Formats: sequence, C-alpha cells, structure tokens
Amino acid sequence: MKAQRPPELMSSPAIRIQDLSFGYGEGDFELRIGKLEVGRASSAAFIGPSGSGKTTLLHLIAGITLPQSGKIETNGVELTGLSENARRAFRIKNIGLVFQEFELLEYLTVLDNVLLPYRINAALELTEAVRERAANVAVEVGIGDKLSRYPSQLSQGERQRVAVCRAVVTEPAVLMADEPTGNLDPRNKGRVLDILFDYVETSGTTLLTVTHDHDLLDRFERIVDFKELLS
Repeated sequence: MKAQRPPELMSSPAIRIQDLSFGYGEGDFELRIGKLEVGRASSAAFIGPSGSGKTTLLHLIAGITLPQSGKIETNGVELTGLSENARRAFRIKNIGLVFQEFELLEYLTVLDNVLLPYRINAALELTEAVRERAANVAVEVGIGDKLSRYPSQLSQGERQRVAVCRAVVTEPAVLMADEPTGNLDPRNKGRVLDILFDYVETSGTTLLTVTHDHDLLDRFERIVDFKELLS
C-alpha cells in the first residue's frame, strides 16, 4: 500500500527551485537555475557532463550546502530559511541519500551502518520494526547474510548496496542517489534499481538520481539534461 502523504503536501511539488545561484569561493564554477520543479511520487534523472553541477544540485536540494541567492523548497519546506541544525534534522527525517562515495563508517557493522540515521537524531525512533525493515531491505538487495560484517570486508558493489539500504530504511519522502549503480555488475545493478523504484511506487516518494549510465534512463519518468537546464 502506498504511504499517505498530507494532502497539502501532495498538491505542491516535491522540489521547487527559483532563481538559484551558487558558486564556490575560489574557481570558475557557478550554478544558476531560473526555475526547476519536480513533482511528488515521481522519478527524475539528472544527466550532463562531469563538472556541470549535478552532484552540487543534490547537495543544495538536501540542504547540505546553501546557495548564494534564490529559494530551494524541498518537501514543502524552504531550506534556505533554516539554520544548519534545523536543516540537518530535516534532512535525516525527510531525505534518503545514496552518496557517490558511500560514506560508510568502517568501525560499524553493515547493520549498524544501515541504522545509522536512527543513532544520530533523536527525532527517529529505533524500534524492532525498524530493525526488521533494515534486515528485510538488506535481504532484498542481496546482502542479508552480511549484516554482521564490516565495510572493509565488502566489495565495492556490496558497499554500494549498504548505502542504498541506509537511504531507504527511514522511509524518506525524497530519495536522492548519486551514481547509485556505478560500482555494480549488470545483475546487481538491476536489483538495486528495482529496490529504488519499488520504494517510489509503494511509498509515494520522489526519486532524484545523478547518472552517467544512459542505459538506465528509460526507467525514469523525467530526464533533466544540465546542458539544457543551464543554457
């Protein structure tokens, strides 16, 4: 059964960006977006050349970084108006992130890495139901027998699947994945994509993915090409 979101949220886009401008203190990189909206319970793939700002845009939408100007509204909340602590709390409760570098903690087991969001924010309650959900998701992506192992004992593909499990275990309203299948063989690539899209279907979440793998694009409802977005 698809999760029920509040009607006032479902009537507005999951992501709304207006007049965004972002640049680093040093260097020539600059990201400017006049308007971008992504609907709820939908999937969008961001494509474009390396260095065009795709990963940066995910970080902005998640509130990891802030723009120099403009507005970013994620899941009905304007992140540009929140403090750093408030953005962090919002992110943990509302956004699932699959980082390109996985960001696993080497001293934690696979299970504890999956459950990490529940350890670092009191707003999330770690219950037996959550533990069961974590174990079930791990089985679905093929690492159910590795919950007691440590990241150093895993292959790159297995580490990637741990990151996917951690992103969906909190049942976020927005799921963001940066090259989520970049280290996977064709069989496991399909398995992880199935998990992501099944979650979108059953939870009514919004999936944003950065990818260079154009073979995946036919699975997404919308393709956002940065060459056109920034022109």
